[in-house]
Amino acid sequence: MSAQTQEPRIPRRRAPILITIGVVALLVIGFFVFVGLYADVLWYDQLGFLNVLTTEWIARIVLFLIGFLAMAVPVWASIQLAYRTRPVYAKLNSQLDRYQEVFEPLRRLAMYGIPAVLGVFAGVSASSRWELTLMWLNRTPFGTNDPQFGFDVGFYVFELPFYRSIVGFASAVVLLSLLLVIATNYLYGSIRVSGREVVISKSARIQIAVTAGIYLLLQAISIWFDQYATVTENSTLMTGAAYTDVNAVIPGRGILAAIAAVVAVLFFVTAIIGRWRLPLIGTALLIVSSLIIGSLYPWVIQRFQVDPSARSLEAPYIERNIDQTRDAYGVADIESIPFEAKTDAEPGALRSDAATTANIRLMDPLVISPAFQQLEQFRQYYQFPDALDVDRYDIDGTTQDTVVAVRDLALSGLGDAETWFNSHIVYTHGYGLVAAAGNQRSVDGQPVFLQSGIPSTGVLGEFEPRVYFGEDSPSYSIVGAPDGSDPVELDYPAAGASTDEQTYTTFEGDGGPKLDNVFTKLVYALKFQSEQIFLSDAVNDDSQILYDRDPIERVKKVAPYLTLDSDTYPSVVDGRVVWIVDGYTLTDQYPYSNKVSMSEAIADSEGLPQSLPFDEVNYIRNSVKATVDAYDGSVKLYAWDDQDPILQTWQKIFPSTLEPMSKMSGDLLSHVRYPADLFKMQRAILGRYHVTNPGSFYSREDAWTTPNDPTAASNTQLLQPPYYLTMQMPGQDVPAYSLYSTFIPEARGEQSRNVLRGYLAVDSDAGSTDGERAEGYGKLRLLTLPEDDNVPGPGQVQNTFNGDPTVSQSLNLLKQGQSEVINGNLLTVPVGGGLLYVQPVYVKSTGNTSYPLLQKVLVAFGDQIAFQDTLDLALDVLFGGDSGAAAGDEEVEPGTTPTTPPEGGEQPTTPTVPNDETQALLNEAKVALQNKQAALAAGDWAAYGAADAQLAEIIAQLIQLNQPDTNPQ
Repeated sequence: MSAQTQEPRIPRRRAPILITIGVVALLVIGFFVFVGLYADVLWYDQLGFLNVLTTEWIARIVLFLIGFLAMAVPVWASIQLAYRTRPVYAKLNSQLDRYQEVFEPLRRLAMYGIPAVLGVFAGVSASSRWELTLMWLNRTPFGTNDPQFGFDVGFYVFELPFYRSIVGFASAVVLLSLLLVIATNYLYGSIRVSGREVVISKSARIQIAVTAGIYLLLQAISIWFDQYATVTENSTLMTGAAYTDVNAVIPGRGILAAIAAVVAVLFFVTAIIGRWRLPLIGTALLIVSSLIIGSLYPWVIQRFQVDPSARSLEAPYIERNIDQTRDAYGVADIESIPFEAKTDAEPGALRSDAATTANIRLMDPLVISPAFQQLEQFRQYYQFPDALDVDRYDIDGTTQDTVVAVRDLALSGLGDAETWFNSHIVYTHGYGLVAAAGNQRSVDGQPVFLQSGIPSTGVLGEFEPRVYFGEDSPSYSIVGAPDGSDPVELDYPAAGASTDEQTYTTFEGDGGPKLDNVFTKLVYALKFQSEQIFLSDAVNDDSQILYDRDPIERVKKVAPYLTLDSDTYPSVVDGRVVWIVDGYTLTDQYPYSNKVSMSEAIADSEGLPQSLPFDEVNYIRNSVKATVDAYDGSVKLYAWDDQDPILQTWQKIFPSTLEPMSKMSGDLLSHVRYPADLFKMQRAILGRYHVTNPGSFYSREDAWTTPNDPTAASNTQLLQPPYYLTMQMPGQDVPAYSLYSTFIPEARGEQSRNVLRGYLAVDSDAGSTDGERAEGYGKLRLLTLPEDDNVPGPGQVQNTFNGDPTVSQSLNLLKQGQSEVINGNLLTVPVGGGLLYVQPVYVKSTGNTSYPLLQKVLVAFGDQIAFQDTLDLALDVLFGGDSGAAAGDEEVEPGTTPTTPPEGGEQPTTPTVPNDETQALLNEAKVALQNKQAALAAGDWAAYGAADAQLAEIIAQLIQLNQPDTNPQ
C-alpha cells in the first residue's frame, strides 16, 4: 500500500504584488514629474534666467515645509496630548463604546494621518504665497506716508498683507487643533455630557482653555491689524477711511481688539482656576460688543451725523483719496489745459498744424489685415494677425507712422502636407516684417508698403527677416544641423509667388535647449508626447528645440512678478526684428487710492475683457520694457522705472535679471511707446479724478466717461480704444508720437449728451539717444472744454455721418453689387484751434480673395462735414476751399515708395492753388461728375439729367468767375 504525500497549498500573497505595482506607478509618475521639471531647467538655463526658476522653487519648497510643519506639528501634539491625558477608567455610554471599537484599529493611522493631510494642504497654501513672503523679506520703503496713521506706504504694500496672512494661518492651525482636541477628549471620555451638565476633566480643561485663549489672542491681533486695513478698503463713496471709519470704525476695532485680548486672558485664568463662567461671559460680551461697536455704532454715526452733512464732513477724506489716487496712477502731474475749441471751419485754419495734418493715419490696423494677407501672404502657409500694430520709423529725417505685422507661419495652410516632419522640421519660421505707411494710399485704395516682399525689401534697411519666435509660431520646432549638411528648413519661396522654387536655411542662433544626447531627446519626446523626437534621423547632436515662442509668454515666464500689456508689437531694431513688451508692477494695497478692475478698464472694441491674475488694482507703474528677439528668442528686461519701490524689491529677489535703462540703444528707444493698457487705466481714473475739488467730486458735477466706439455694432457697449498718432498738442512746440482718448459727460439716463468734455493725450516719444529717455516722454495733457461748448462727441459725429443725405447717397452707390462698406477708426485730432474728426471709409467687394480698399474719407469740424475721395480734398471742401495744409494721402502708384511729409510741418514750396470760391466750385463739379457717372451705370436717367444740369451750371459759374478782365485800365 503506497502512501501519497500532499504538499500543503501555499496561499497566494497579493500584498507584495500590490506593493510592487504601487511602487512602479509612483516611479512612473515621479519620472514624468521629473521630466517636466528638468525640461523647465533646460529652458530657463538656455535663456539665462535659471536663477528665476530656482529662486521660485526654493521659496516654494521652504514655505511648503514651514507650512507643513506649522500645521502638522501643533495638530499632532494637540491630539497626542489629549489622548495621553485621557482618563483610564472613564465611564462611557454604549454609543461611545461602539465608536471606540470602530476607531481604535485606525487610531494610530488617524493620529498621524490627520496631521499629515492637514499639513500637506497647509504646505500647498503656504507655498502659493512665495511672492508675498519674498516681497516682505526684501521690502523697499516708498518714501511717502499714508495720511491717516503716518506709516510708510510700503507697510501696506509689503508688510500688512504678510502679517495678516500669518495671523490667518496661525488662527486656522489653532482652530483645527481646538476642534480635534475637543473631539479626542469627547471620544475618550475626558468630556462627558450628563443631562444638562458637561463634565470636563482637568487635563482637558487646561488644554481646551489654553488653546481657546491662544485663538482669542490671535483674533485680537487680527482685529488690531484690521484698523490699518481701513485705508485700503472700498466703501460706497471711495477707497480709504472716510469720516465714519476714522471716527467710529477704527476706534471701535481698537476697543474690540482689547476686549478680545482680555477674554483670551480669562481663558488662561480658567486653565488655572477651573471656572468657565468668566471666559464664557467674556466671549458673549465680545460678540455683543462686536455687534454694537463694530456695526451699530458706525451705522448710527453714518446715518445721523454724516449723511445730513456728508459734503462737508467727507471733504478732507475725499481730498486724501483724490491726492493718493492721482499719485498711485501716475496722473498727479497731468497738465490741464482749458481749450476753447473752435467750431467754425475757416479757410486756411490748418496752416499752423501742417505737420499734424500730414501725419493723420488713414490705414486702420483693425481693417486692413485682409489687404496684407492678399497682397503679402504669397503662400498658404503664411499668415498675418487679424489686428495689425502701429509703429513709427525715421525715414529721411522724418517720422513716419506705420502699420506693421510679421509674416508668420500658418501650419494649417499645409493641408494634407501637415505631417510631423513638415510641421516641426521643415516649416520652422515666418519671414519678414511688412510695414505700410499709415497716412498713404495707392491709386486704388491699397496700402502703400514701406517694407514688403519676399525677400524683404524697402526703406527700413537691412535686417534679419526670419521670425522663429512670434505670436503664432508652431508649438515647437527642431532646428539646427551639423556644418556642411544640406539645410532642410524652408526659408522662403524664391522670387515671391511667381515660382515653385524654394530657398532653404539652417538656424544658426542659440534659441532653445540642445537635443545632443539620448536622455534629452527622451525628455522632450515625453514632454510633447511625440516619439518622433526620439526616433527621427532629422534630430541630431546639433539640434535645438524651440518652444514657448509667444513673446508675451516668454517674458511672463522669466518675470513672473510682472503683469504684461495685452499687446506686443514688432519693430526693426539694430538690424533685428524684436518684439517689444510692456510690463507693469501692481498692487491693490496703496492707501486711499481708488481700486479699478484692470480687466474692465482695458477692455474696448479692440479687445474684450481678459482674465488677469491680479485684477483689482489701485497702483500701477510701467516699470519694465522687455524685448524678445524674433530670431533667437532671447529676452532682455530693462528697468524702465527704477524709482518704483515694487520693482526695486523684485530686483533684490532676482538680482542681475534686469538691465538698466541706460543700456537701451537709441534705435530701440525710438520704437518704445507709452503702453496702451496703462493709458486706459489712467483714462478710467481721470474720468472722475480730473476733478480736484472735494465738493465737486462728491457731487459728481463734472464726471466723464470714455465714449463707446461709434463704429462698433449698435447692440454693444464697447469703449472706443485710444489711438496712436503723431500730432502737436497745445503746449507742445513740435509734433510728437502720441496716444490719445476722448471724454464725454458721464451717462445720467436720458439727460446724457454725446458732446466732448475732455481730450487726453500722452507724449509717447521716448527719443532716439542711446540710454537717454526723452524729457517729454510720458507727459499727460488734458484739454478741458467748457460746459457751454457743444463740440460733438464721436457718437454724435458718427450719427451725423450716417444720417447725412449726401453721404448716404454716396455710400449706397459704393454698396452696389453687394459690396460691403466698412467705416474705419474715427480719429479726433486737435488742429485748427478745434477738434477735427477723420474717418476712412473702405469698400470690400464680394469674394473670398477680396479685401478692403480705402475709397473715401469723412471729415468733420464742429457741425460741418465733408466726404471726398482723399483727405486732402475733404479738408479743402470742409475749410472753404483751402484747408491751409496738405494731408499725406496723395495717391501713390502701387509698389512705389510714398513721399514723406516735410520735417517740422513746413511746406518745401508754396503751391499755387485756386482761390477759395474756385476751389469750392471745382470740388462741387467733381461730385456732380461722380453722381452723373454713377447714375449712368445704374440706368437712372432722371438722376443722370439732374447731375448733368448741375455740372453744366457749375462749369458756367467757373467760366464766368475765371474770365480775364478785358476792361482797359
